[in-house]
Amino acid sequence: MSVRESDCFPDCLSVSRSARKAGKKAIRTVHGVRGAAPQALATLLGAEAAAFALSCGFTGKPGQLVLVPDAGGAPVGLFGLPEKGLRDPYLFGTLAQDLPAGDWRVETPADCAREDVILGFCLGAYQFSLKSTETAGKADKPRLVVTEAEQAGLAVETARSVCLARDLINTPANLLGPSDLARAARAALAPFGAEVEIIKGAELEKAYPLLAHVGNGSERGPRVAIARWQGSRAGEKAPLISLVGKGVCFDSGGYDLKPSSGMLRMKKDMGGAASVLALARLIMTQDLPVRLEVRLGCVENSVSGHAMRPLDVVKSRAGLTVEIGNTDAEGRLVLCDLLSEAGEHAPDLLLDIATLTGAARVALGPDLPALMSNDDTVAQAILDAGHRQADPLWRLPLWQGYAGWLRSPVADLNNISSKPMAGAITAGLFLERFVNAGQRWAHIDSYAWNDSSRPGRPEGGDSPGVRALFDALCRIFETKTDAMS
Repeated sequence: MSVRESDCFPDCLSVSRSARKAGKKAIRTVHGVRGAAPQALATLLGAEAAAFALSCGFTGKPGQLVLVPDAGGAPVGLFGLPEKGLRDPYLFGTLAQDLPAGDWRVETPADCAREDVILGFCLGAYQFSLKSTETAGKADKPRLVVTEAEQAGLAVETARSVCLARDLINTPANLLGPSDLARAARAALAPFGAEVEIIKGAELEKAYPLLAHVGNGSERGPRVAIARWQGSRAGEKAPLISLVGKGVCFDSGGYDLKPSSGMLRMKKDMGGAASVLALARLIMTQDLPVRLEVRLGCVENSVSGHAMRPLDVVKSRAGLTVEIGNTDAEGRLVLCDLLSEAGEHAPDLLLDIATLTGAARVALGPDLPALMSNDDTVAQAILDAGHRQADPLWRLPLWQGYAGWLRSPVADLNNISSKPMAGAITAGLFLERFVNAGQRWAHIDSYAWNDSSRPGRPEGGDSPGVRALFDALCRIFETKTDAMS
């Protein structure tokens, strides 16, 4: 299945020039306000409309929307804003869901970031559906009026990138196998000038033996997608950023079979690869002055006569032997050969994203991706960016006291811990064994899913942390961009 940008990005914007064309209905207005002081509302809307809003129970609570008639009887919106100094772009997703159809202009105080309005509205308008029935036309939906510059700006490109990731994660596994995911990477990145290589077969088995071992159980063979790109302002000595993503298109658990409840959402186990694609695409749209390498390990973890078995021992690309203590701990096996290869090019920063452990979700819940890093400066830059962008992550330690839990009696290390604790940390410690000494590296363990619908975050696949990572990269490498501040 091919996922195109036109498929995944909602038709929710109306450029101000086209919105004024003859025959168009009048552009309506939503006023963003904090609180519901009667005099302030009366100044904004007039006494009668203000009284009507208050009689409807409007209090200005963040995310509250009420429509009132203006002097001519046309609807005008009042929308409760986040507290001053508190960013919540997702909140504006409410408008995309609850406003009547038509073109709407959103007016907010100067201290409310316009980028948040645009980003939240676009993310709130996202829907994923494979229904055969006709969907409602764009005239049946609310559209946000934007300028031509805003339509081409960072907020919209961020939304496009996130929606691409969402669509990939939401696509059922029968429609998105390893080869499909690799082709989707090419389709997403090649238009920006990236050179994309897809590796399979004997070449893959030789270069990525652990990744190949994971994929042996499936009739849909594994793929590795590698993309290389350089910004138009980047010279030979420009910083090299290397991104690695786990792309397990479906995870049965292998012979250590998951229960049906644990297998139900495993189409999302390629969420790390989808998030990496979103981040890479965003870097390319903003033409950051960097060199970029992207590696995606695209596999399916299935059960068959060819599948990996518990206590198999495989020699990795790095030369370390790994005992398979559990076939359901396959994600780290997919990543380690890719991390080794990425390190051979000595990147200025190595970053991987993976739906790696349930332990991270137990510790932090679904909204906070776990961050582990061997560099305190990098880790703090990411955490600070998460705070600025209202896209938070939480750091867990690479606690070396647990490294011994990965010992194996027959191999250099086991892919699982000998103790039923600190599962996210020991997974990070496993990956660290395949990162070169002195290499700056960060690892993101993401859930990549919304269990229920909230403003701007519909139920289904998602890529939390991508906005924070983009901001952090811009600041770590001091790139010039109109990044949201």
